[in-house]
Amino acid sequence: MKLKRWLPCIDWAASYDRASAGKDGLAAVIVTLMLIPQSLAYAMLAGLPPITGLYASIAPLVLYAIFGSSRTLAVGPVAVISLMTAAALAPMFAAGSAAYIGAAMLLAALSGLILLLMAVMRLGFLANFLSHPVISGFISASGILIALSQLKHILGVQADGQTVLQLLPSLAAQLPAINAPTLVIGGLCLLFLQLVRTRLKGLLLALGLSSGWADSLTKTGPVLTIIVSVLAVTLFNLADSGVRVVGSVPEGLPVLQLPTMDLQLAMQLLPAALLISLVGFVESVSVAQTLAAKRRERIDPNQELVGLGTANIAAAISGGFPVTGGFSRSIVNFDAGARTPMAGILTAVGIAITALFFTPLFHNLPHAVLAATIIVAVLSLVDLASLKRTWRFSKQDFIAQAATMVGVLFMGVEIGIMLGVGLSLLLFLWRTSRPHMAVVGQLPGSEHFRNIERFAVVQSDSVVSLRVDESLYFPNARYLEESITQLLVDYPNCKNLVLMCSGVNLIDASALDSLEAIVERLKVAGVQLHLSEVKGPVMDQLRRSEFLQHFGGQVFVSQYAAMQVLDASSVAKAARVNELVQFDLR
Repeated sequence: MKLKRWLPCIDWAASYDRASAGKDGLAAVIVTLMLIPQSLAYAMLAGLPPITGLYASIAPLVLYAIFGSSRTLAVGPVAVISLMTAAALAPMFAAGSAAYIGAAMLLAALSGLILLLMAVMRLGFLANFLSHPVISGFISASGILIALSQLKHILGVQADGQTVLQLLPSLAAQLPAINAPTLVIGGLCLLFLQLVRTRLKGLLLALGLSSGWADSLTKTGPVLTIIVSVLAVTLFNLADSGVRVVGSVPEGLPVLQLPTMDLQLAMQLLPAALLISLVGFVESVSVAQTLAAKRRERIDPNQELVGLGTANIAAAISGGFPVTGGFSRSIVNFDAGARTPMAGILTAVGIAITALFFTPLFHNLPHAVLAATIIVAVLSLVDLASLKRTWRFSKQDFIAQAATMVGVLFMGVEIGIMLGVGLSLLLFLWRTSRPHMAVVGQLPGSEHFRNIERFAVVQSDSVVSLRVDESLYFPNARYLEESITQLLVDYPNCKNLVLMCSGVNLIDASALDSLEAIVERLKVAGVQLHLSEVKGPVMDQLRRSEFLQHFGGQVFVSQYAAMQVLDASSVAKAARVNELVQFDLR
């Protein structure tokens, strides 16, 4: 049983049949055709030779199929992780150099080790610190930044920079040096790929093709673009006209080797590796959970850490760079009918065959075509409308999302995401430091208690009921003291104060000290503190202290029971009311 837990492949392999093999095979063909241009393009985005993209799409897929828990997640190079790789390595080494390649392998190894360590320690929950608005802002800004960084290949010029403030002036300075043939190729490829993405499926459906075949043919658009562009460059000798091409691509499978063992370099890359691990894990798990829900399957987040960790280790020793589960690729794999991770293994076989026999065909592949492939892919990830939605729903989340986008665009990807995460945590602490509290009264004709500002309720003259809608811990302990002090001013006739704890899930040591201080202040004012609706775990905490022995009040199972004991006349008054209560839910 324990072996099956660590090797999910045992579960699906035991029931593997011919029908599953057929569906996995078809999905593998489609994903392979999609993955080849993506792998080449994302390797270029990461600042690496194109062949490393193919290398990163072989062994990692096999290892994930063995250790991953998702049956349809497609692992490999992705745009955002490639950008983060380039951002981490570009300041240290020349792009494409041996030192750069070695550092990329080390970065993948570090990412894999971090993910495996998180799996052993069951730290999958750490990814929860990356809120959805932060991730959305990060991906949108990264998409814009990636698209801008690829314009140099479309224009056929040299431009550098890791931020908008660096890229735009660099591109503007190179405008007089635009290479016309490169611009034509890049522009036509952009137009064609965008039309394929948005219009081709509808056209094929109108011609009578099935939805499945229409989807499959739509996904092969980049492959067709590569074929046509290679033929055009070859026939018209466009390389002699200044069109930059991929050039010689080594044939054969990657040589397995350990990455550079440089402790100093590893320490420099560790922060980037941690961010890559967290972002990659969040992206993969969200995609995997979405796809699993469609088939009523389930994934294990901690096992996903193992799968992604081993995949990155495999990328490191096979000459690749960090990988994770890709959104668009996984959707294609799912829609193509993949039933098991065997589809990933078959895809790896397809990539391996390509690396063995077909890499010479990529010699005349223009950089502009790969850039166009990247731009069309990443712009689909940009969701600026989410800013408006987040603003309407939560101003605090909007601040974190907008700060992440601004940080990524103007300060760099690492600073941007750290800024977003930092602001999210600070805003969370700020919100919880001022928890929602409400004085409550009894709804007429019921045993329920609601906010006096929202409902027409019956209040006691001598008992004040305060509901706290947040756990009590060090950031908000002092706020609770101040709020209760103000209540004594607002209700001078109060003899009993009932703290309604239905929303309290935790009381830490700081909050306990505050409660003891509150008890003393209330006693001086002639008011007795009571508790109601205390949850079991919180009650266990209080029993481990001496608070219950000396605070002098009672702990009631419900607010209604508290009012029956402390002010029965108020309860009777509420019971006599038979008219329809009108209340505002806003």
